[in-house]
Amino acid sequence: MDQTLKVGFIGLGVMGQSMARHILRAGYPLYVYNRTRSKANQLVEEGAIWQASPEEVAQACDLVLTIVGYPEDVEAVYLGEKGLFKGAHSGQVFIDLTTSRPSLAQELTKKGQALGVTVLDAPVSGGDLGAKAGRLTAMVGGDAATLDQVRPILETFSASIQLHGSAGSGQHAKASNQIMIAGTMTGMVETLRYAKANGLDLEKVIATLTGGAANNWSLSNYGPRILKSDYSPGFFVKHYIKDLGIALEEAEKANLNLPGTKLAYDLYQELAKEGHENDGTQALIKLWWDQA
Repeated sequence: MDQTLKVGFIGLGVMGQSMARHILRAGYPLYVYNRTRSKANQLVEEGAIWQASPEEVAQACDLVLTIVGYPEDVEAVYLGEKGLFKGAHSGQVFIDLTTSRPSLAQELTKKGQALGVTVLDAPVSGGDLGAKAGRLTAMVGGDAATLDQVRPILETFSASIQLHGSAGSGQHAKASNQIMIAGTMTGMVETLRYAKANGLDLEKVIATLTGGAANNWSLSNYGPRILKSDYSPGFFVKHYIKDLGIALEEAEKANLNLPGTKLAYDLYQELAKEGHENDGTQALIKLWWDQA
């Protein structure tokens, strides 16, 4: 892809900051916007160009990527008074990396088509560690030819990029991902509780299990953090509640009962009510750790 391509990036949170930095270091002119401007300061010092609104990002760029918190934030960034579509011009590509509703992805695609703008939904998985390492997994919905065009940009921060179908399919794939993580997170905390209650060395337990069939990303990445009492967010509890809520909404539409996912959703809701909504998802252990 042409290195003179002007790239916009909106949403400089735990993951977005690292993702934007990978694009900048790959040599692309990078234009950034974030609701809290101070989060853009470091990137601007490194060479990124600050824009005062999503509209200004769209006016300046050929390609714009977004990763924000909630579906309502996506709506504000794309459809708001100073949103991306206000500054859009024909031939652009917008990629939403946020985990959001499939129906919203489809709506944005239709609105983009009316303006000559191609919109892809491409939610990512891998948390803060994956973002820092440039090893995220991107799940894409939308036009295949457009994905081929923008793939070099996504490859700056992704190790795996898969097209799953038309608009909204990326969001359905991400919901599937979060359903699986619901099981591994609850399994991890129950594993550690059981091992601790029976007097085992937890570091040895993690080393043993990650070397066999019980190995999973949650255990190998979040288990050691728990042992260090590190509950900093690789992925926020509040955002995981949002993701599981979307998955359960979509399951209901498909007349599916997902009891394990519903249990995880309820446990994370309980965790948030106890004041841990801004902790990382590994903080689920806090519901029992002191009593274990």
